[in-house]
Amino acid sequence: MADQQARLSWREDRIPVSDQFDDPYFSIHDGLAETEHVFLGGNELPARFAPGFHVAELGFGTGLNMLAAWRAWEESGQTGALQFTSFEAYPMAPADMAKALEAFPDVAPWAARFLDSWQGGGCCDLGTLQLNVIIGDARVSLPKWTEAADAWFLDGFSPAKNPELWQEDLLQAVADHTAPGGSAATYTAAGFVRRGLEVAGFSVSRIAGFGRKRHMTKAILA
Repeated sequence: MADQQARLSWREDRIPVSDQFDDPYFSIHDGLAETEHVFLGGNELPARFAPGFHVAELGFGTGLNMLAAWRAWEESGQTGALQFTSFEAYPMAPADMAKALEAFPDVAPWAARFLDSWQGGGCCDLGTLQLNVIIGDARVSLPKWTEAADAWFLDGFSPAKNPELWQEDLLQAVADHTAPGGSAATYTAAGFVRRGLEVAGFSVSRIAGFGRKRHMTKAILA
């Protein structure tokens, strides 16, 4: 995967679809509810939040997952900064990101604060959020990363369309950069993804998915 900007089409003029992977960036039903069910619920957040908590993510996309986590962080009463690191090969243009996020008025205050400071990659200090978006192929950048996350949002495009982001070696790198007792969650329940997480050292369970998706995957580092 080359380092380049995302190429988009729009469904109903509001849902961005990746031309690279022919896959929408979020649920056509309710992307925010999906994020809260899969990534927050699947990682038992905000209940696990604590000072210095670090979330890492494969696939920054529109920034919706980050915004949902940041809102939950602030609304849970945390006063320090949430650490949030995301790995993104095809960053979305800020104007496209702003258009996509218009669909989610519940996070509009956080989206406005984010977009006011966002330069399209790198570090962004938002006070209660310390954001770092690492641009490039995660298969290269993640193994070089020197930190460890308490929770992972595994949000690459569909494994059938973006298999590179779900391979065993990358899932092993996720495990290698997970704090003891840390977790991961993803919308997919594909068997090879669950097996890859298990091989990497996670205890994996299949739980109820969001909307039309019967199942999703929850993993805890054993």
